[in-house]
Amino acid sequence: MPLSYEPKAKANAKVLRANATRQERHLWYDFLSGYPVRFQRQKPIGSRIVDFYCSRARLAVELDGSQHYSEEGMTADALRTEELSAYGVRVLRFSNADIDLRFDAVCLSIDDTVRRYLAETEE
Repeated sequence: MPLSYEPKAKANAKVLRANATRQERHLWYDFLSGYPVRFQRQKPIGSRIVDFYCSRARLAVELDGSQHYSEEGMTADALRTEELSAYGVRVLRFSNADIDLRFDAVCLSIDDTVRRYLAETEE
C-alpha cells in the first residue's frame, strides 16, 4: 500500500536530499544504497519527511543531531513517531554520534531490524 504525503513535502524532500548531512551521506553511500532491500532517502510520509525509508519492512531510519536531545526535541520526536505509527511505519533512531563512532553496529542493527520485520510479514 503506497503512503500518502502532502504535495509540498515532495519539494522539501528534494532539497533535503541535496543538502544531506555528513552522517546521512555516510549511511546512504556506504550502506543503504547497496542494501539488498530497497531504501529511499528523504521519503515524504504524510506531513513528515523521514531520513530513510524501507517500504517492504515499513521501517523509517532517522538520524538525530544534538537538537533532538533537548526536552523540546524529544517531545517533537515522540509526536513524529506517533504520527508515523498511524501509517504503520516503525521508526529506528540513531544519533549522529552513533554513525561517527559505531557505524558497523548501526548497520548491523538496521539489517537485524529489517530481517525481523520482513520475517513477521512472511508468517
